[in-house]
Amino acid sequence: MKQLFLVTTLLCSIGLFAQKAKPKTITAAKETSKVEAAKSDETIVEITTDFGVMTARLYNSTPLHRDNFIKLVKQGFYDSLLFHRVINGFMIQGGDPTSKRADSIAQLGAGEIPGTPTIPAEFRSNLIHKKGVLAAARDGNPEKKSSNCQFYIVQGKKTDSAQLTNGVAYTKDQKEIYQRIGGTPFLDQNYTVFGEVFIGMDVIDKIAATKVYDTDRPVKNVRMKIKIIK
Repeated sequence: MKQLFLVTTLLCSIGLFAQKAKPKTITAAKETSKVEAAKSDETIVEITTDFGVMTARLYNSTPLHRDNFIKLVKQGFYDSLLFHRVINGFMIQGGDPTSKRADSIAQLGAGEIPGTPTIPAEFRSNLIHKKGVLAAARDGNPEKKSSNCQFYIVQGKKTDSAQLTNGVAYTKDQKEIYQRIGGTPFLDQNYTVFGEVFIGMDVIDKIAATKVYDTDRPVKNVRMKIKIIK
């Protein structure tokens, strides 16, 4: 079986409740402002998981991947699917259609949408595998075409610019990003990046830290639900 891979308490006191409510309201306002700050023509999606909610924007510069993802989200394709492959310090992967009703010990990762073609690679020099990006999984095909449904979200690690020896010509800003927030630079120009999480980055870390089997599948299922919010 060919598997898609990546190189690879309620509060009783009314007074206490009021004190707690204020910072929550401020936080909500900050979160809303982040959504509004996204480019006006970008599509924003909300990824709800057992560990919290992530909000991501989809890049217009990778239209084939953007449009495919939007189509599947509108169809409800991803709802109840699993993050079936989780590697702490690397990434969390999901989107295998066979994961929705899979046996608890089944090895996942080979599922695709029957009769739907793979997606041509859309590599862009300005899109790197920094922490939080969404990128498309794929098999080992020489054209590096992407899966028609499976994707991953990068966690990665902080990387000093001196360690960026993968032949990619990074800008000063890109080097600073890898050093400040981390990512997986060795995947650059090998897998298509098509979006990024900008709210809920902590959710990535929570999912990545969950206990997994030797196959990298979480011991306790981590399901997703995705909707378009803008």
